[in-house]
Amino acid sequence: MARGRSAVRAGTDGALDVLHPLITLARGLGRLITLVVRWWRRTPKDRRGPVLFVAAVGLLVVVLMPWGPAFAVLVVVCAAAWQGRDGAGVRAGADPSEEESARLQSVYEALVPHFSLPNDPGPEPLFAHDGSWERAFEEVELAEDGRIGRLLLRYPAHFRDGDPALRFTVERLLGAKSGRDREYRFVWDEERNQLEMTVPEPLPQGIHAQRFVTGPGEIVLGFTDAESVQRRVPVTDGGRARDVPPVVWRTGARSSESHLLVVGAPGAGSSTLLRSVVLQALQHGDVLVVDGGGSGEFACLSGRSGVLAVETSLTGAVASVEWAVHETERRLSAASRARQAGHGVPDDARRPLWVILDRPAVLSHLARTEGRRDPQELLQVPLRHGRAANVTVAVAEHFECVDELAPAVRAHTRARVLLGAASPEETRAVL
Repeated sequence: MARGRSAVRAGTDGALDVLHPLITLARGLGRLITLVVRWWRRTPKDRRGPVLFVAAVGLLVVVLMPWGPAFAVLVVVCAAAWQGRDGAGVRAGADPSEEESARLQSVYEALVPHFSLPNDPGPEPLFAHDGSWERAFEEVELAEDGRIGRLLLRYPAHFRDGDPALRFTVERLLGAKSGRDREYRFVWDEERNQLEMTVPEPLPQGIHAQRFVTGPGEIVLGFTDAESVQRRVPVTDGGRARDVPPVVWRTGARSSESHLLVVGAPGAGSSTLLRSVVLQALQHGDVLVVDGGGSGEFACLSGRSGVLAVETSLTGAVASVEWAVHETERRLSAASRARQAGHGVPDDARRPLWVILDRPAVLSHLARTEGRRDPQELLQVPLRHGRAANVTVAVAEHFECVDELAPAVRAHTRARVLLGAASPEETRAVL
């Protein structure tokens, strides 16, 4: 009995092997027909006549050419074989199931109030309450779990795609209908009235602060997707080495954004980012840390080589920032005298100096209460002349205290980092 079942199974497998090319071609032809039908439905009625005329002329030319019909059949077979292969794309040309079609229809109906007019004079509007998603969705790629992986839709010309508020409303709606647990990228093509939504690959996560392989004056602030930058840096992630695309901030005399401001919600990681900056800055310079929050986030840096001080009190913060002011002025004078004498800038004036302030609004409030000088006001000299003196200032603050930042801090910290979830208003206010 076992041998009999094996023989039957072997015969079935052999038959499937013989029929596999035919199955592939049939599946590919079905997908090609589906693509043609969808394209025909999306084509406006006033353009269907010219399209039919061009197709008829092309067919006539192919028939009259020597070997034309055979070549046309070969092209169709090759296209069907390519479309019918297993794993062709993300099922872009395959018919969606009933559940997937219902998901696409729900997305379409949710967009109708934003892309339709109350009294649309058109004969067949793109978005209507009785319409179908195939009318406006030109390309759809579904992931293995049935969710949208890529969507290219066409919107009517009357939609004000130049209004950022309207664009954000549509983007937020598409993100909510496609799943809130993913990140989406939107590209608006205003010339063609098209909107493309894609799901980028997840960003690198779990990489701890470490001394990254960078040049002098380069600080890694984070990591981005592979399509954004061409550069890669080696990192240690979970005990193994890997290369990831970094977000690099360049500092120094030739930097156009020589000072940094980090803003985020509590627990978003602003202090952690400053610690990572300090760890990288210690490779080539000296660091002065002022912890306004007093939470001990920077206590691990005390006593390290290159760390001049870690201050948590108002008295220590004022004294440290005053020293940074005098040091900036001394470096400027030393560099000026050396240039006048025709000598190079001394090493002690070229070595990078970093002034790190975490939660300075707390210290500013204490200074106003006690009638003392505000540490933020003392930062004007390092902020204004820090590029020439090779002094870099990095400040981190929470969202609710951004308004308490001094005007000098707002004006000169041109490199900005926003951490955590933020509304469009908060994003514009910070960035």
